[in-house]
Amino acid sequence: MKRSAPVLLMSLLLTAALISGCAKKAEEKKSGPQPAIISAAPAQSRDVVLSERSVGDVDSTSTPKVGAEVAGRITKVNVEIGDPVKAGQVIAELDGRDYQLAKQAAQAEAARLAATLAQQARQTERYRELVKKNFISPLLMDQTESQEIATREQLAAARAQLERADFNLSRTRIVAPVSGRIDQRMISVGDWIELGKPLFQIAGSDKLRVRLPFPEGAGARIKPGQTVLLSTPAAPGETVSGRIEQTRPVVSGGSRAFDVIVEVKNPGLWRPGASVNGEVVMETHAGAVTVPEQSVVLRPAGAVVYVIESNQALQRQVKTGIKRDGQVEIVAGLKAGEQVAVDGAGFLTDKAKVSVQQKGGAPKQDGKAEGKPQ
Repeated sequence: MKRSAPVLLMSLLLTAALISGCAKKAEEKKSGPQPAIISAAPAQSRDVVLSERSVGDVDSTSTPKVGAEVAGRITKVNVEIGDPVKAGQVIAELDGRDYQLAKQAAQAEAARLAATLAQQARQTERYRELVKKNFISPLLMDQTESQEIATREQLAAARAQLERADFNLSRTRIVAPVSGRIDQRMISVGDWIELGKPLFQIAGSDKLRVRLPFPEGAGARIKPGQTVLLSTPAAPGETVSGRIEQTRPVVSGGSRAFDVIVEVKNPGLWRPGASVNGEVVMETHAGAVTVPEQSVVLRPAGAVVYVIESNQALQRQVKTGIKRDGQVEIVAGLKAGEQVAVDGAGFLTDKAKVSVQQKGGAPKQDGKAEGKPQ
């Protein structure tokens, strides 16, 4: 029985498709699976720090209250709450007219006594010559010398009174005893101020005290003398190094934390009351080998990395140490400079073929990775 032309044509097409499929499978079998696309980076050598971190607050080591040293009426206030001040800066003024008049009176009295003393000194010198010639009695000479001595004492007292009047006049200008910021202001222009009344409170900023709370479990590891790295959002990018002055052993009942106290010199922009990030350095591993965290993969054999050599991923068992800032310390099993898989490492197997992707997206031809750790 003869086959029709359409059936014959269909048979020929099916035969051609089968032959093509078999050839394609043979070609795929010959070339193998497509290489995995990954990124890679060299293992770095760097110092790794083991530390404990906390967020606390910064305060001033001194918050003096500035009081009135003389009584008077406020005529001028030069600062507001929050204003920065420097030691010796005039922050307020009292009416000083009464003190100015007292100073002028003391000056006049001292000048009068100085002139009297000079006249008596000349008279005493003349009498001394006359006594030698027996023109006057020694008793008169003694009286003249006694008067000169008394006048000299009166002049000393008048000069002390002048100094006091001048000092009181200077105290009508209220000055900041330390550098810092105005924390409180208790006066206004027109107020009558009695001696000793508080006028301002200043939060000193030259030296700062930092309080860092740590969990009670860290108490055995944190001790006075350890280095602390400090930073604050009030001064971005600025890190200050200090040392633990003391640890307060009393654990807070609510937070179960104890306080670490660090005193540092203000680098310039830190403000009392600001939050502060503290990092207590326990130990430093100098020149440690590190890789990005995503390079370390957990397998049944343990932690491994995939070293890239000649477009091939070689599984390497490693021993890990400190994790910090997205990096993992490799204690054993890897050398600095060796290329390891980063992105895509978790999908690799030993001796898998790979294509290392550059930052722009194109694969590298030589199979070596470029760039810094992620």
